[in-house]
Amino acid sequence: MDAHSKKVLEAANQPHFNENGLLNPQIPPEMAIQASMLQKNGQSFEDWMESRVARKSTRRYDWDALKFQADFDPKYRRAQMRYVGTGGTGVDKDGNTVPSAHFTFSTMVIPAGGIGPSHIHYDVEEIFFVLRGAMKVVCEKDGQRWEATLGERDLISVPPGVYREEQNIGDEDALMCVMLGAPKPITPVYPPDSPLAKIKR
Repeated sequence: MDAHSKKVLEAANQPHFNENGLLNPQIPPEMAIQASMLQKNGQSFEDWMESRVARKSTRRYDWDALKFQADFDPKYRRAQMRYVGTGGTGVDKDGNTVPSAHFTFSTMVIPAGGIGPSHIHYDVEEIFFVLRGAMKVVCEKDGQRWEATLGERDLISVPPGVYREEQNIGDEDALMCVMLGAPKPITPVYPPDSPLAKIKR
């Protein structure tokens, strides 16, 4: 075993918190975990694990997260239901989610005929996993265009630096999971020629 692997293994067997409730300084940076992810001193295992659960019954659809888009054009109306972190919609805080250390996870409802307008994330990949309905996803980069129709249980992982647009091409509300690869992604940017690029949130 090399020295680095030995150090990581030794740190993994150390308590994550010291007597002051702080992260153990012996844990190497590559193993650092956000404090919100760890069991707090004095917290029961049951309470800790329960804080890691986000039940549908305690969620609500947030039709206001992207309301500024729907106010511009009703075809952009859609709702986010957050589970892990706040996602990339620009919502700053949501105390009703599981804290995020490495990614965000939410569901999105897009009404029939609705569109998630073209936008780009420069810092993270974005995953769309269709649970119900039919979605057309259009991706663009450097003048090239690609599109695909996704149905139930189909998934696309859009890399950073690629514009993406989602269109509900079905006759009923579509439901999809959305996952972003950072605990707090940078708010996405719209194409320069999009009227949404000029709107202040």
